[in-house]
Amino acid sequence: MDLGDWRERIDALDRQLVDLLNERMGCAQEIGKIKKAAGRPVRDPERERVLLDKLRQYNQGPIKGDSLEAIYRQIIQAAVDLEEEEG
Repeated sequence: MDLGDWRERIDALDRQLVDLLNERMGCAQEIGKIKKAAGRPVRDPERERVLLDKLRQYNQGPIKGDSLEAIYRQIIQAAVDLEEEEG
């Protein structure tokens, strides 16, 4: 494969990632509704810690654990923002 082929592959993966992120955020919106109905807070630090730990354990690289965690902290914040909009 040449550079153009690799870039096309990355473009396709990026589209898949956007689709998956939007699907994940839709789930977060539904969770926000459930939390609101139950009178629960949006943020769940224990859940976030467990999630990040699981992702670090699952990760086989080449992305480094610290980089993966930074990305997921942004994803979590975006989900919290959506959940708060539901609140």
